[in-house]
This record gives sequence, C-alpha cells and structure tokens, in this order.
Amino acid sequence: MTFQEIKNYKEFFMSIQEKIIEQIEKYEMIIIHRHQRPDPDAIGSQCGLATIIRESFPDKKVFQVGSKANGLAWIAEEQEIEDKEYEKALVIVVDTANTPRVDDSRYTKGKMLIKIDHHPNDDAFGDLSWVVPGASSTSELVYDLTEASHGKMQLSKKAARMLYAGIVGDTGRFMYDATTPHTMRVAAGLMETGFDAAEINRQLDDIAPAVARLSAYVWENMQITEHNAAYIVLTTDILEKFELGDAGTAGIVPLLGKVSTVKCWTIFVQQKDGSYRLRIRSKKPIINELAKEYGGGGHPLASGAMIKDDSSIKEFVDKLDQIAAGDIGEDNDK
Repeated sequence: MTFQEIKNYKEFFMSIQEKIIEQIEKYEMIIIHRHQRPDPDAIGSQCGLATIIRESFPDKKVFQVGSKANGLAWIAEEQEIEDKEYEKALVIVVDTANTPRVDDSRYTKGKMLIKIDHHPNDDAFGDLSWVVPGASSTSELVYDLTEASHGKMQLSKKAARMLYAGIVGDTGRFMYDATTPHTMRVAAGLMETGFDAAEINRQLDDIAPAVARLSAYVWENMQITEHNAAYIVLTTDILEKFELGDAGTAGIVPLLGKVSTVKCWTIFVQQKDGSYRLRIRSKKPIINELAKEYGGGGHPLASGAMIKDDSSIKEFVDKLDQIAAGDIGEDNDK
C-alpha cells in the first residue's frame, strides 16, 4: 500500500470533528467568521472557538472578524485584519446557514474553508462542513469539537463563558425544543470552569429602558389572526419614536409568543430603504418553509426573511395564519 493509499484510508475513517481538528492543527493563520446581525450564539461560538484555539496553540495567529455587534460587546468583540492575512489562512464560518449571510465577504479568500453550523444545511458550502440541525446552538458544537480533540484543545473559563452565553441565547434560557439532555450536560461542563453563570443570565435577560417602552407598545398593538398567528409591524417612525433601530428590536421578539393562545408570530421591522426584516417564530408549526418563500430561512421554529415593502405584509400574514390553522406545516411531535 502506497503512502497516498494509507493517507486516503485514514481520512476515510476519520470523523468530521477529527478532520476539522487536523486542519486547525495544520494552519498557522486561522480566521473565524459568523453571520451578519449576530446574536449571542454567533458571537459566542465564533469568539469562543477563537479563544480556545488561541489559548491551545499560542504560536498560531487567530482572528475573529465581522461588523460591530450592537449590545453584545460584553461577550466579545471583533478584530480588524488586512486582506493579505487571508492568503495562507484557514477560514472557519460558524452559525451561518448560507453564504449571503456571512459577515465580511473575504471569507472566500482563504486557502481552506470550514463550515460549522446547526441550521438546516440548505447551502452546503465549505471544503469541510459539519452541520448538526438537531443541536441547540453552534456554541454547543464548539464545545463538542473541543471534547473530540482529546486534550489538544483546552477549554478555559474565558471561552466557556462565551459558549454558555451562546447556548443560553439560542435556547431561550433552555426553553426551546432544541434543548436536549446533551445541551444541559454541555452547559454543566461549561459552568464547571467557574465563570459567573448568573451574571450571563442577567445580561441576556436585561433590557434597556427604550426596549421596555417598546415592549409596552407591542403588547398594546399586536394583532392576532383568526387561527392564532400574531404579528406586529414596526415602522421606522415607530422605532425613531422609541429611539431604537433594527438591532434594538431583538429583545421584543419573544413577547408575542408569551400569549398562551398564540401558535406562531412575526415581527415586521421596517428598514431605512422601506423594506421589512421579518423575525418569524413558532411554538410548534413549521415556519422555515414560509421564510424561504420570502428569500429567508432558518430553523423550523425560528427563521427570518425580507419583503421589499408593506404591500406584501397582508399576503404573508394570511400564509402565517394558514400555518397556524394547520393547513401548512406540521407538528414537531409527529
């Protein structure tokens, strides 16, 4: 058997985690990207992985890139790098379902590209792709990758804090269906490093006074359809009144779902160009196929989409109402 045949044989039987770890060990320059408009899991998994690699392999250069994340600097912050740094780099994209959502288009300029994600794999990009839609979060997968390294990659208190923030954020404080027994074991493993978990929980639960006032507006003005789909339209005028932009609306997304009769809901957030960003959520009916109809996608119970103007709002709400009625979609328990 030739050397190449032995190499191919070994690679065939390697797990995807082992292949990713092998590439992390191989490259001296590693650049990690995440999705646009990041949430705690995007920041937590990106910067948590960067911290783990940086601390485990001190001789490597490791960067976390992307636009400024409003309100999440307490988890970690991005770094600025020059284009030339990509020439010999391993690029890892975390928590990003499809290429249009990758923050910073330079992710294609590296020598190798790896995708690590927990969204449905509708866009299977990357030379290596590890996608587990059943995972609670990409932060959970980063923890699993660290465990699979058998000591090559070390989990510090600093990194564990970031990953915990990502898991708590994406599970809605362990409330959503993707929370599994494994998720709870991972959270426990992270907490054992000794960071202040209660402080993270408080940070994710706190809202600014402006968001509190907007929450009152949402409760007062939300609409519920015949079959218990709910929605609220937030125009730029409304957001200016509350001194908030699009990023400031993240804290009100769960509110409509707190109404006991509501099955699924959407927050319509107007952008400066007149288009609307749609934050779509559900308790049971599947809503990501509806999101795809409007140029979006995501998880079965948590997705996003865009519409060009308010002329499409009624059409979308009618379809959401049909999903709530059971005409479209399916129950997760089936």
